[in-house]
Amino acid sequence: MSGANASPIGRSHQDMSGANASPEGRSRQAMTCRIALLVVIGSVFVSLASSAQDTRARDAIRILPVRNSVHMLVSDAGNTTVQIGEDGVVMVDTLTTPLANSLLAAVQTLSSKPIRLIISTSFTPDHIGGNAVLATAGRKMDGTAGASIRAHTTVLQRMSASKGDNTLPVDFWPTDVYNAYQWDTVANGEPILLLHEPAAHTDGDTIVFFRRSDVISTGELFSPDRYPQIDLEKGGSINGIVAALNHILKLTVPEVNQEGGTMIIPGHGHLCDEADVAEYRDMVTIVRDRVQDLVKKGMSLEQVKAARLTRDYDPVYGTPQYTGEMFVEAVYRSLAKSGTAR
Repeated sequence: MSGANASPIGRSHQDMSGANASPEGRSRQAMTCRIALLVVIGSVFVSLASSAQDTRARDAIRILPVRNSVHMLVSDAGNTTVQIGEDGVVMVDTLTTPLANSLLAAVQTLSSKPIRLIISTSFTPDHIGGNAVLATAGRKMDGTAGASIRAHTTVLQRMSASKGDNTLPVDFWPTDVYNAYQWDTVANGEPILLLHEPAAHTDGDTIVFFRRSDVISTGELFSPDRYPQIDLEKGGSINGIVAALNHILKLTVPEVNQEGGTMIIPGHGHLCDEADVAEYRDMVTIVRDRVQDLVKKGMSLEQVKAARLTRDYDPVYGTPQYTGEMFVEAVYRSLAKSGTAR
């Protein structure tokens, strides 16, 4: 078969990969090359995607020094407040569960001390999602394992009563609660006040006042880049939102020309001061009063929505996830529920 008199069939088999290969052979060869090239490109793409994911994970939490030992940790999911010092680390809110490890890594770049206290301003997932991971990494002041998680008692009641898909493991729940209007402590030489804001975003909202640093962490009650969300089923109300914003303004003191002074760390968005909260409070109050005026005139929900009462504010506060129309509906239903719209 290998000699000069080899059969044509033999030569065809030996020359399949050569210049004299049949059209079918050349087609299979080209297909093999294309597959190999696609495998190489796919491997490179996976490598680049993995590298991009690693970069995003490292960049997921951004750290902004605010004043003294208080820092604002910023993410797409929201903001966390961190106070550091000799006693250890105090945190306000822990973002979402997928960001828990990134948040812990960011905190550990600020201090090698253990996390002592986690304050949950609400029971919504983007405020308590990292509770289990962050608390497990901490240690109480008496040396026992696990940081304390403190919130208003209604937060524990809501979380422990959750059922079905909303059920959270006990590791996410507050380990300590306060029942009254205020609870205070001292950490790292600074008085810290927890102030309950009833019937606002929910019925369990807390604002946290770092008194020496003159910094307030507002949780979900204030976010300068979006309309406030009102969870009516969880005890929230539009009048409670307005009252909470007015309370924040009573605690703040501006420095020069209404700028600076008390710093405000919002639930979402950029670092703020009193002027930002005042502008936001005015917007919320004006929209509420517009809705209330039309309801008193006997207009239905659909008529009130059709009036586009937030059109002058939508470019600033409207988002695809929560539009001005959705905010107007929440305000309408809140006023109707409380009877103040009549």
